[in-house]
Amino acid sequence: MSQFIDRRLNPKNKSAVNRQRFLQRFRGQIKKAVADAVAKRSVTDIDRGENIQIPAKDISEPVFRHGKGGRREMVQPGNKEFVSGDKVPRPEGGGGGGGNQASNTGEGMDEFVFELSRDEFLDFIFEDLELPHLVKRQLAREAAFKSQRAGFTADGSPSNLHVVRSMREALARRMALRAPSKDAKRELEEELEALLASDQPDETRIQALREEIERLAKKIEAVPFIDTFDLRFRNRVQVPKPSTQAVMFCLMDVSGSMDETKKSLAKRFFLLLYLFLSRNYEKIEVVFIRHHTIAMEVNEQDFFYSRETGGTVVSSALELMGQVIRERYPSADWNIYGAQASDGDNWPEDSSNCYDLLMDTIMPSVQYYAYIEINNHEPHSLWMEYEKVAEHWPNFALQPIYGAGDIYPVFRELFKKQTA
Repeated sequence: MSQFIDRRLNPKNKSAVNRQRFLQRFRGQIKKAVADAVAKRSVTDIDRGENIQIPAKDISEPVFRHGKGGRREMVQPGNKEFVSGDKVPRPEGGGGGGGNQASNTGEGMDEFVFELSRDEFLDFIFEDLELPHLVKRQLAREAAFKSQRAGFTADGSPSNLHVVRSMREALARRMALRAPSKDAKRELEEELEALLASDQPDETRIQALREEIERLAKKIEAVPFIDTFDLRFRNRVQVPKPSTQAVMFCLMDVSGSMDETKKSLAKRFFLLLYLFLSRNYEKIEVVFIRHHTIAMEVNEQDFFYSRETGGTVVSSALELMGQVIRERYPSADWNIYGAQASDGDNWPEDSSNCYDLLMDTIMPSVQYYAYIEINNHEPHSLWMEYEKVAEHWPNFALQPIYGAGDIYPVFRELFKKQTA
């Protein structure tokens, strides 16, 4: 039996295509391993690669074997004990299990382990996700350009020389310049051959023909193989690169009812959300708003780690969000996304104010608004009011979270790809 296995190394990272083919082949196993990895690790530790294990039995390699060849007839044996549908009895003595005793026979292979890079790992995490209602409203104010091919030019840098195109131009020029002389030379050669074959050749005419043929041959040879006129260079121009501007509002309840466990879950959701947004936009601004009885716009450090707390008035955060939109982020120029995390507790008289603010001010301006409620109890008045908002606005979504294991599934539910 002969086996042929190509294990030649591809230098200079040329194995990238083979790696992508491998990832495509085992996509099912890899996606399951990535989902298991996300469930085990914290979201704050999600921005790195992962070691993936694939059973050795699934990694088969092509093998060529020598067959017996020729024409053969075979009779397959049957049996006298069983027919289709019979149940095979369990072997006596507990089957083939030998307990935990060691064996001096047998061999096998460990599972195949390879490492996913950070970008590959994140690609599998966000593979089926998108920003709903993504609309490119306006180019970013800061102009961005990209280099784009624009045919060929007669002038350029030697590094941009296109050899094939230059040789094609040289061949066309040589054919065009030599064609008339070649035709005339061929006619003269035919005439000379006819004179030489005659019984009484005209020596004067023969001499003149030979001189003219020699002149035409020199003229043909004088055409250069390549000329500077033939050179062609790749031409590249700078064109504006479309780039949308987006802003993400992160609202979090930091009242006394939001203990550290709930705040930690909210922080993980926002971290995962920010990581997702950074992969969808080149230019994105994030506005962090914390609130208890009053709302404040803070930086990222204070948003996640400030120890300030108090009562709960959710409408204060929505009012501040609306004010910031009016002053700095007009909806005609910006793609606006909102995300809010709370435990659902709110001053009872304030929940209706939240409904009015969302219906009249926030939702007409935003592309998408996601609300997560971190609780382990029955929905409160805030959830009920938000359900009414979701009935009127398809770009409003809300989901409950009960533990750390719910963060990633809820995130995928909020940002799954929308079917046409």
